[in-house]
Amino acid sequence: MQAVRAPAVAGTFYSGNEQELNDSVEAMLNAVKSNAPCPKVIIAPHAGHIYSGPVAATAYQRLQNRKSDITRVVLLGPSHRVAFKGIAATSSTSYATPLGDIPLAADAIQQVIGLPETGFLDEAHANEHSLEVHLPFLQKVLGKFELVPLVIGDASKEAVATVIDRLWGGPETLIVISSDLSHFHDYATAQNIDANTSHKIVSLDDSITGEEACGCRPLNGLLHLAIKRGLDIRQIDVRNSCDTAGSKDKVVGYGSYVIEEDSTSEDSPSEEYSLSQRQRMLQLARDAILHPLTSSGNFNLDLQQFPPELQLERATFITLNIDGRLRGCIGSLIAHRPLVLDIAHNAQAAAFKDPRFPALTLEEFNQVDLHISVLSVPEPLAVSTREELITELQPGIDGLIIEENGKRATYLPSVWEQLPNPEDFVSELRRKAGLSPMAWSENTIVQRYRTEEFS
Repeated sequence: MQAVRAPAVAGTFYSGNEQELNDSVEAMLNAVKSNAPCPKVIIAPHAGHIYSGPVAATAYQRLQNRKSDITRVVLLGPSHRVAFKGIAATSSTSYATPLGDIPLAADAIQQVIGLPETGFLDEAHANEHSLEVHLPFLQKVLGKFELVPLVIGDASKEAVATVIDRLWGGPETLIVISSDLSHFHDYATAQNIDANTSHKIVSLDDSITGEEACGCRPLNGLLHLAIKRGLDIRQIDVRNSCDTAGSKDKVVGYGSYVIEEDSTSEDSPSEEYSLSQRQRMLQLARDAILHPLTSSGNFNLDLQQFPPELQLERATFITLNIDGRLRGCIGSLIAHRPLVLDIAHNAQAAAFKDPRFPALTLEEFNQVDLHISVLSVPEPLAVSTREELITELQPGIDGLIIEENGKRATYLPSVWEQLPNPEDFVSELRRKAGLSPMAWSENTIVQRYRTEEFS
């Protein structure tokens, strides 16, 4: 290969004109607003900018929030043109785009040459778009940096994880994984497949297939390493080509996800309660429900029988399911009584006072699965538009409260399993509150919280 790897898809996947490319990337980045921390790792799509660019921009915009310079980018993407085994580096000295040349980090590349399944293969880089389409975003946001481009062929997740781990570095290094999601399904089918794939990504399931994501091999390698390092992956945006610029009949799915700086399992919602305390709370909830079914009189609770941790004022939600179907859910948004009292009260309310269901019967009680969510104190989100809210949300982590003109509703973090797309999450929550799904008012108030959940 020549010393400069020339752009292969300029003029097709993105504009070949320097000014037009600069303006289009800038417009996509400016359409996104987020104060979230600069990520350590980005997972983003690699289709033509008109299709996947808006989704990729939701991740790349966050690089503008960095506290120090990023001087090296490790970029891994799947091979579309050349079939080969392993991980391919290039002997070129720079990658070019209409925005300029990007020097390659020769020392870093030498660090991985010789690792299992890793070597030079210039042919894999010559016409590959999965790396190239990311470069204008990186150039626009970072300015000057060195690049470590790696094309992933038929490589094991262990080999990919070893390479990423070797190049992990500190805050000067950004890791980018290039992958689209499902390909060429109808709109509804694609949404279902991509929702399941996103759930696997944030759950660190390193068994993603090529049908779920074309970049499954670099993606599984990252997930394999994330498990070992105790990292959390957050979903930012999941859409498809119909949502951006295409038709509904054959769509391609796109998702953006991040691992934030210092984002480890320690940053996850902490487990405040021990296993024995959880078991005690679950038994209390079941006893509170069983009492009206088998006895007369009130269910009396002696607070002194419980440790001080369970007597603190906390807000809870109690969810009842039978055979995987909702059978009742009632809770408190604001802590106003001791935790164990809130559990007992909400358990009875979920069983007997949820207006969507008849009162629970004794026969059903023996089949019910009971789930407890203990809420953190809700914190206000300083957003002034729907778009800002969607960008700030952390799928799978945030519970959300929306209040507008006297109407209010909440979704627990567990609802992300059914509504993994932030757009849908917000729309359906507004609908639940009796508000227009797509509207926004200057009177809109939003709060988020986290939960500790157990069943």
